[in-house]
Amino acid sequence: MRVRSAVVRVTAAVLAAGCLTACAEGTPAAGPGRAASAGADSASATAGRTASSATVPGASTASARTDKGGGLPSAAGGQTSDSSGSSAPSDHNDRSSAAGGHPCSPSVSLDRYSDALDKTTFQGTFVGNLSALARDTDGSLAALSDRSVLIGLDGRSHRPARTTKITDEKGAVLDAEGLAVEPGGRYLVSSETEPSVRRYDRSGALLGRLPLPEALQVAPAGRAQSNQTFEGLTLAPGSGTLTAAMEGQLTGDGKDSAGRPLLRFQTWQRQGSGTRPAPYRLSRQYAYPVDAGLGVSEIAALTDGRLLVLERGFTAGVGNTVRLYLADPRRASDVSGIGALPGGKAVRPARKKLLADLGACPSLGAPAHQPQTNPLLDNIEGMAITGRAPGGRLRVLLVSDDNESPKQITRLYSLTVRPGGR
Repeated sequence: MRVRSAVVRVTAAVLAAGCLTACAEGTPAAGPGRAASAGADSASATAGRTASSATVPGASTASARTDKGGGLPSAAGGQTSDSSGSSAPSDHNDRSSAAGGHPCSPSVSLDRYSDALDKTTFQGTFVGNLSALARDTDGSLAALSDRSVLIGLDGRSHRPARTTKITDEKGAVLDAEGLAVEPGGRYLVSSETEPSVRRYDRSGALLGRLPLPEALQVAPAGRAQSNQTFEGLTLAPGSGTLTAAMEGQLTGDGKDSAGRPLLRFQTWQRQGSGTRPAPYRLSRQYAYPVDAGLGVSEIAALTDGRLLVLERGFTAGVGNTVRLYLADPRRASDVSGIGALPGGKAVRPARKKLLADLGACPSLGAPAHQPQTNPLLDNIEGMAITGRAPGGRLRVLLVSDDNESPKQITRLYSLTVRPGGR
């Protein structure tokens, strides 16, 4: 038995080494995954042209949540918890590149993906429904569940380390979608229900709420559509400028000359600093042209005032479309006083440049639990700039929202992004 066990162990080790070599080289699995990856560009384009029901004006909150994710919500799942009350994610679904990345485009490479967080729990809290990511002040990552929970992830392993529940003024849960971390460690969280941006301390205690233009409130109070408001939130490094991105259009707003719907991005400027919370005051608002059939799911600010913008859509039977853009709002017109966009020839929206259609990334053998043009894709909602690489490149981490559905996956994507000129 000992000799036989030793042989089995040696054989297993050899097989494992071969698998690790293949995984490190990013070799896609044979079969449908390879074919899907090869056809990703044309199918993604089709998906982008087909309007998702998540962006249909007047869609109900329940149907919009389902359609965004591309699967029906289910009861929370999770692995068997250990004695500490957590189900620590394993690394068996991590696919990495020893060569430093797999090109998705000239500007973006996929370094690795990991499903290690999928359907796990930490100290009784489901680690899923993740709608936002932000770099925290202690080097960790803050992840936001749209079920009103802040989840701290280790900065290197991305394993859960802490959870903090947050609520509104009445103690009710939020439809939390956007997250930013102030230099002092306080959290800014956007909810797309009202919409709102609230401020919390490290313990999750509510500190206050930011002012909001009337037009951005959900009808009948304003012109925003239900479940189509503040999906993205970012705080510009060193400038005190906070930006919230509307996922969908305001009623009455139109398209640019290229036929792209114009969304509104709202900014606030923070006055002062120090230990006491300084107020944020409403600042300029500008228009952003989103691809037809898509909505903005996340934004991340660069130090020079530009933004990474994640556009996302879903088409039943086809899957998700996810595109990463570089937006430059620095010369965009202030549209806060304009009732209906585009607002005339003198109004300049933010400019944007496509960095990558993520459907064109290699699948690296990733599984999918529902139809996808590229099985790597899922309902990607969160994005954070986690560091810098030589040559002006950025380390970017994305996360998908599984909606607690067996058809969807909580997946982390590590990218290297070259935004290009200034």
